[in-house]
Amino acid sequence: MNAKAAKSPRRTLIHGGPVLPCDGVSAQQEALVIEGGRIVALGTLADMQTVAGPGAECLNTQGATVLPGLVDTHPHAMHFAAMALPLVDLSDARNHDEIVARIAARARTTPKGEWILCSPVGEAHYFIRRSWRHLEESRLPDRHVLDRATSGHPIMIQAWAPRIPNAVAFNSMGLQRIGISHYTPARVCNVWVEKAEDGTTPTGVLHGSVTNYYTDDPFWLQVRSRIMGPPPDALWEAAGRVGMQEMNRLGATTLYESHIMEPAHVEAYRALHRQGALTCRVKTSLEVASQAFDPHFMPTETDVDAMLRLALSSTDATDPLLRHDGATIARSGPCFPGFMNWHEPFRNPYGELTNGYLFLPKWVEERTVDFCIEHGLRFNSVVGTPKDHDALLHSIGRHPVSAVRDRGWIAQHAIITCESHARRYADLGMKVTTSKGFHWGKGDMYGERLGKQVWKDLVPLRRLLDHGLQVGCGTDWGPRNIFEQMQLAVTCEFAGSGHRNLDSGQAITREESLLLWTRDAARVLDWQGVGTLAPGHHADFIFTDRNPLMCPIEDLPSTTVLRTVMDGRTIYET
Repeated sequence: MNAKAAKSPRRTLIHGGPVLPCDGVSAQQEALVIEGGRIVALGTLADMQTVAGPGAECLNTQGATVLPGLVDTHPHAMHFAAMALPLVDLSDARNHDEIVARIAARARTTPKGEWILCSPVGEAHYFIRRSWRHLEESRLPDRHVLDRATSGHPIMIQAWAPRIPNAVAFNSMGLQRIGISHYTPARVCNVWVEKAEDGTTPTGVLHGSVTNYYTDDPFWLQVRSRIMGPPPDALWEAAGRVGMQEMNRLGATTLYESHIMEPAHVEAYRALHRQGALTCRVKTSLEVASQAFDPHFMPTETDVDAMLRLALSSTDATDPLLRHDGATIARSGPCFPGFMNWHEPFRNPYGELTNGYLFLPKWVEERTVDFCIEHGLRFNSVVGTPKDHDALLHSIGRHPVSAVRDRGWIAQHAIITCESHARRYADLGMKVTTSKGFHWGKGDMYGERLGKQVWKDLVPLRRLLDHGLQVGCGTDWGPRNIFEQMQLAVTCEFAGSGHRNLDSGQAITREESLLLWTRDAARVLDWQGVGTLAPGHHADFIFTDRNPLMCPIEDLPSTTVLRTVMDGRTIYET
């Protein structure tokens, strides 16, 4: 990998495998020519040899496929890196001995008395294909096992949202720090304290609403406050670097960081830009009232107005690498913890009836819509359910359609979207960012909690495209493999059961799926020059070990990104 390689001043001829323009019109090509960070031309090898000229550099891809750098419209690249960076990585641990060894290694470099925090075991973020249940012991290590790693540090193995019920584990010192002992009942609120055979002594394992975010359990929020606060501002810059590098490995060169983006997060990207350290093009949108890292925060009108003014003053829609354009609100949350805002009562994780939960009152949505219309700021709303759609469309509907159309406003997630809501968004000229990963990771759970009748409306990509909506896809909670995300848009498979949800509003073609990560995603962002290979566009492209449009569909997730290029320079290479 040569992340600091300068753009070549000479023309470079790239050939040796298929070249996919991904513009929805042009056929596969044989070669392309780049110069100074831009694409000069693409076409037949003979024609491109002429365009390149006798002094050009030649790069033979040895059969690899060339396609545009991918555009991820909801990666949380910085956030997920910030979550993972301070932790002992247990994601691929096979047994308790490996867990103890990794924690012991961290303990040797950690001052006595400081917390040692560990990632969950398994595949984030749904932990369906692999979790602590797949350890050789089929359970999390208890306090006695974790005590073998260190006697001088409190230890916690975390649980990550959104999956609830979930499980965490502490060593003996960790239990002492959080105030759990033989006095603690077996259940406090929706946290179950596992007990030893004597029925009194805690084992160190806790179950229930114990995730790192998206939990409203009052007991667990108090426990969590004794362990850790929000990530420090100093961490965001490093997290941005690591997050972008991971996206480069996955083949992405353009990101839309538009959810839970606080001022410190945007500033971290700015700092990386000033240092020349951006390895992705990034567009950001500022969260109007972020509660992800402070669930107790409830904004005042003054808070909302200040954030909207900051978002407006930060607007930059022309920088070639880092742009800011928009304000985002998220009023409700996911179904796993029972937060989903639903018209009828449904069962929460513990079988109790609920209509969900709203993080923000409606006046925040209305105030944000009004400000964005008055000042020309791009509006983003994270919406998941028909009730969310109804509320949002009511807030927007207080203004003439002409005041909204052509502003490029975005409905993010749009997880459960019926025909009428898709039609309304199309009439308003709105755009959609979503992830077939929601369908994959939550499909079975939605069927259990809400009823299988919702499956026809669950991330209905076919329906959204048929209504003429511009749609871009994102990885969000996973799978992180973008080529598996493409496969899921075609197969519509659920994780766990393997059910294929092939309702008429669901499946799209493989060609359409690829466009949702290239041309169409770039259109959602209004970012010219990315997402397609065309003369004059940025030389952002990837080499893959197979043609994603031609390989067997079951092999698509096995696609390997061999090289990622941005602005004509290699930023990742296997």
